[in-house]
Amino acid sequence: MALPAIFDRLRLPVIGSPLFIVSGPDLVIAQCKAGIVGSFPALNARPQTLLDEWLHRITEELAAWDRENPDHPSAPFAVNQIVHRSNDRLEADIATCEKWKVPITITSLGAREELNQAVHNWGGITLHDVIDDRFARKAVEKGADGLIPVAAGAGGHAGTQSPFALVQEIREWFDGPVALSGAIAHGRSILAAQACGADLAYIGSAFIACAEANADAGYKAGIVEGRAADIVYSDLFTGVHGNYLRGSIVNAGLDPDALPKGDLKTMNFGSGGNTKVKAWKDIWGSGQGIGSVRAVRPAADFVAELTDQYREAWRELQGKVIG
Repeated sequence: MALPAIFDRLRLPVIGSPLFIVSGPDLVIAQCKAGIVGSFPALNARPQTLLDEWLHRITEELAAWDRENPDHPSAPFAVNQIVHRSNDRLEADIATCEKWKVPITITSLGAREELNQAVHNWGGITLHDVIDDRFARKAVEKGADGLIPVAAGAGGHAGTQSPFALVQEIREWFDGPVALSGAIAHGRSILAAQACGADLAYIGSAFIACAEANADAGYKAGIVEGRAADIVYSDLFTGVHGNYLRGSIVNAGLDPDALPKGDLKTMNFGSGGNTKVKAWKDIWGSGQGIGSVRAVRPAADFVAELTDQYREAWRELQGKVIG
């Protein structure tokens, strides 16, 4: 099945994943101008009324870019909606997205048929992130247009299945859009995602080290300096298993190799036991692919490097194929 026409303007088959706290208009606009889908979580816009301002800015700046650069139009953008019942602003956020006719909606932590229908009514499409085949089937049954398999090694709330196994099972019955997530931070990995059956690569952690990202300087440095061995998988911080930077856990006064049982919300850590730490703000999410990130730089430069790497990987692959 061909990708929906909404993806025709991509210059590289990549979606920049929505990063809690980190993704905002600056990063999204830079990603879209560079030719990949830029996205952000609706919950990053606080208070809720700020979401309208963000969407106004993104829409207007990308439209202006398209007028000035007809040969290199911007890619579409996406907004991530947390569908879990704990999100008490979901309805307001959906209404704001409807106002601006958001082209792509990424849904997480639940699937709702009425949300998918609302997005379809204003002409958008929905992509739902999943960690296994069972959740993938539920999402499509409820009207999701595409899937984001979150495989082992992905940043934040990640699954544990191999990307080869996860995409293979999904492709046995689903021929719609698939964007693979999990330790992708190099052009070679984008090609690998397509080779195993995905249409697009879903890249998050590497963009934390971009100049436009709303991330602490120490966080960006941790991404640049980090390797796969610096990633810790734990459910302590949110109640759901996820991948986090080892250094941020150490800075919180915890031993990454002997994390306690319990709920982070009720614990005090640090020297003297009075330092409150919060997931995402103090405990930094990251995927295992950061070993290829070498510097903090503009998103456009990073996308350009990914594009060069992707093309070189194609050439290398063609040279290895035996006719």
